[in-house]
Amino acid sequence: MSLETFYSRAGHLIRRLNQITVAIYLQETEAVGLTTVQFAALEMIGEVPNIDQASLSAMIAFDKTTILKVIEKLLDKGLITRVRSDEDRRSNKLHVTPAGRDALRKVGAMMEKIEQRILAPLPAEDQRKFLEMLTQLVHVNNIYSRAPLDAKVWGDAVAKQKKRGKGAKRGGKAG
Repeated sequence: MSLETFYSRAGHLIRRLNQITVAIYLQETEAVGLTTVQFAALEMIGEVPNIDQASLSAMIAFDKTTILKVIEKLLDKGLITRVRSDEDRRSNKLHVTPAGRDALRKVGAMMEKIEQRILAPLPAEDQRKFLEMLTQLVHVNNIYSRAPLDAKVWGDAVAKQKKRGKGAKRGGKAG
């Protein structure tokens, strides 16, 4: 295989874009000290009150082992609490602390700049098309993931969120 072919493969380009995206995120959020996975988990815990660990894993598409480590880090940082469920003693309910809400507010305010930096090389129309195509690729290929996004869990959470009057943030469908 030629280097040109190697460097132009979809998998290689997607992996590189992920590396670049994480680097930009970490540069912008360095003062807060949350990894991308910690932020995703914290944001979901904030959006879905009383979420259990298994649902969190399904909703942000990370394997259960990784989520357990992330939860431990968030607990150590004082950003969440974990309470044994009254309904199912094998399950834990997760909650964001005031410090966690502060971290979410800080990183949330930075996310637009992060996205702008990532997408800046593309004209506005291409940015929209790129995100649409990327969303399609992720949704259609979700079934091949080691930790697929659970569409039912995601849909149930969005329905509950709408009932509470918050509405979905960016819309779209889970695949």
